[in-house]
Amino acid sequence: MSEGKAREHVLVVGGSSGMGLAFAERLLTSGAAITIVGRSSERLSRAREKLGNAPGLQMVAADATREDDVERLFASVGEVHHIVSTAADVGGVYVPLSEMNVSTARRVIDSKVVAPLLLAKHGAPRLTGPGSITFTSGIAAYRPAPKGSVVAAVNGAIESLVYALAVELAPIRVNAVSPGWVDTPIWDSVAGEGKAGALEAMAKRLPVGRIGQAGDIAQAIESVMRNGFISGTVIHVDGGQRLV
Repeated sequence: MSEGKAREHVLVVGGSSGMGLAFAERLLTSGAAITIVGRSSERLSRAREKLGNAPGLQMVAADATREDDVERLFASVGEVHHIVSTAADVGGVYVPLSEMNVSTARRVIDSKVVAPLLLAKHGAPRLTGPGSITFTSGIAAYRPAPKGSVVAAVNGAIESLVYALAVELAPIRVNAVSPGWVDTPIWDSVAGEGKAGALEAMAKRLPVGRIGQAGDIAQAIESVMRNGFISGTVIHVDGGQRLV
């Protein structure tokens, strides 16, 4: 970082675990200032411990699905260069349509559609540079599975939102990274004890011959964030899953 130049500040929503945490760790090593946002103070504390209380790291407990929390968040964090959200609350949603609980579906919609809308609404005026906003969608938008109608719907919605926001918020760049099957803690709630078997079976199907890791997605998010000529785009990081 050159003398007199402000340290790059990246806001990572959902960064207390999985892909978001891997991304935060990657950016910290390059000297960026990182603010990790999550709902659980306990998980934020664990993330801080994992990241070793790195210089330039701060944690903020906030619920991105609540507009008052998002307003307070951006009022408190100061100048922001980029916003990244990997947050998703999909526990208990993989059920047959006949058993779907509407309140559970609304929780998923809030985490994957409403939260990004609020982050864009209140975050865009705070961005400098002109900055960028990056969300995560997912393979379910292209390869929906039985019992996964809600997840397929929200992933498709976030990608359409990206197209619209890239036009409305220009010159702020807005993009999405669409992961395939990635070995992160979210699989513990999705598959439970069947996690290892499910991931192994998918690895055998994929052209790349393996399941994704959180670092694969973190690398893709950074690439999109830093490329000033990418906007309104969905980057697929799925090991070729859309082809099989």
